[in-house]
Amino acid sequence: MKRASIRASLLIIVVALVAGVVAYAGLLPSYWVFLATSVLITGVALQSLGLVAGRTGMIALCQMSFAGVGAWTVGYLNIAEAPGGLAAWVLAGGLAAVPFGVAIGLPALRLRGINLAIVTLSFATAFDTILATITYPGQTDFLQVPRPELFDTDEGYFVFVLLFYAGIAIALEFLSRSRLGAAWLAVRHSERAAAAHGVRIATAKLSAFAISAFVAGISGGLLAGYLGTLVSDNFGMMQSLSLYAVAVMTGAHFAEGAIIGGLLVVMFPEILRRLDWPQDIGNVLFAVGATQALSTGETMSETFRRQLRKLLPAHAPKAAKAVARELPPAVRHAAGPALAIEGLTVRYGSVVALNDVSLTVAAGTVAGLIGPNGAGKSTFIDAVAGFLPAYEGRIRLAGKALEGMAAHRRAREGARRTWQTNRIAPELTVGGYLVLAAKGLSASETRALLDWLDCPHPDTPVVSVDAGTRRLLDVAGVVAARPAVVLLDEPAAGQSHEETLRLGQRIAEIPKLFGSAVLLVEHDMDLVRAVCSEVTVLDFGQVIASGPPARVLEQGAVKKAYLGIEEESAAA
Repeated sequence: MKRASIRASLLIIVVALVAGVVAYAGLLPSYWVFLATSVLITGVALQSLGLVAGRTGMIALCQMSFAGVGAWTVGYLNIAEAPGGLAAWVLAGGLAAVPFGVAIGLPALRLRGINLAIVTLSFATAFDTILATITYPGQTDFLQVPRPELFDTDEGYFVFVLLFYAGIAIALEFLSRSRLGAAWLAVRHSERAAAAHGVRIATAKLSAFAISAFVAGISGGLLAGYLGTLVSDNFGMMQSLSLYAVAVMTGAHFAEGAIIGGLLVVMFPEILRRLDWPQDIGNVLFAVGATQALSTGETMSETFRRQLRKLLPAHAPKAAKAVARELPPAVRHAAGPALAIEGLTVRYGSVVALNDVSLTVAAGTVAGLIGPNGAGKSTFIDAVAGFLPAYEGRIRLAGKALEGMAAHRRAREGARRTWQTNRIAPELTVGGYLVLAAKGLSASETRALLDWLDCPHPDTPVVSVDAGTRRLLDVAGVVAARPAVVLLDEPAAGQSHEETLRLGQRIAEIPKLFGSAVLLVEHDMDLVRAVCSEVTVLDFGQVIASGPPARVLEQGAVKKAYLGIEEESAAA
């Protein structure tokens, strides 16, 4: 992961050096340098929007309001003759925008989609109204924001802005490959799946809004130095709407996407002006482009990257063969039952999904939970993992009561689950998913764990992985965390017979290699017989049998639950 970030950062640095030399050496006309500086400032604003919209999947229509806060702060510090110069003022402007970002992020904890869009648009409208009644510091006195002495020319200021753009792009690159960055993508794809890995959804969303506001505030400060004096029209609501459309169209969460968006925002009006066409045409085309990106599920940046991968020679390195000492070391959990369920009852109105279910998973064992479709197995997993609003009974994990704990807290305590359907964010890499699922894995441990389950190399994009392998990757994620108990929800679905046999061997090894007990929910009876020491059978939400698989699977009540006929009728 770090190598990929370093490679991307080096590319950003090389491109920035070339652009800086070209501009500073006077190889471009001053007017084009002036426009290029505007492209970079717009790119910074787009990077902020790409973080909250592109990475976390939330609609934010007030980004230019955050930029306005940053610009106002720079103007005020200029009048106050604060020390530090423009560079320090710009950073202060970014920090000043953070509380506003957090305040706007609070509704995102409960609102999504159009409702969140209305809230952020309302903030932009209110900010627009406030700006119309006040003036920016220095506006009436025509007091311009001074540029740093070393960068006081147009070419110099281009380099100054370029340094900020490259620094932000590199920081976001490393952040995107961290666990927080993986959490943002997971939240965008499935909040439930993110919580199942211990991600606190509120923290992920608020951090995205806070960092996004900080970057947007920086763009406003840079604009203050670029124009010298500002007016409220520089940060209007329509600018925020246009910026959002461009961010969606170009994929502003990528460094190149932000530059492409900056070029469109700056150059398109210039082209329309020279053609003497109405400026509103640009906004219409941006809206069409955003609609196209949303309908196809692919931004301009993602299209370019996909085409580039086709042109480059295929390179799919294979992880070295794993040995036991390279796998993450087993974690010692408390002795006694890893999971103890007493009298679990779940009701949906008048429907009883689970009725007085009791079950125990001993530490260091693999237990099975089986039953026909609709028996209540998935409801049981949801209750244990914390995804039900209410239930009756007691759930204890390694002796600790889980009642009142949210899903992410239960995951952190040691109750990890997989899903029947794929919920892995396709934007992640295979290694990035393990970074999300488990903290502190070394590169060798990550490769060894993936090879242990026949998963692809860590650098492989999840989007290129087939559905069956994604299920194995889901198992690898929960195993990597080495929790007290692993809840596997039909992991063999989509696997061939040979793959299921190998998966069974790996599931049987989990308690010894990683220290985790396993509760396996599965329809494949051969797999259940092969790996489980105890089996509990559910039918219509009630336990109808429990004990060793050889004995339980031969009981008449169990055969009737699966076949729907009495044992005597089957024999006849």
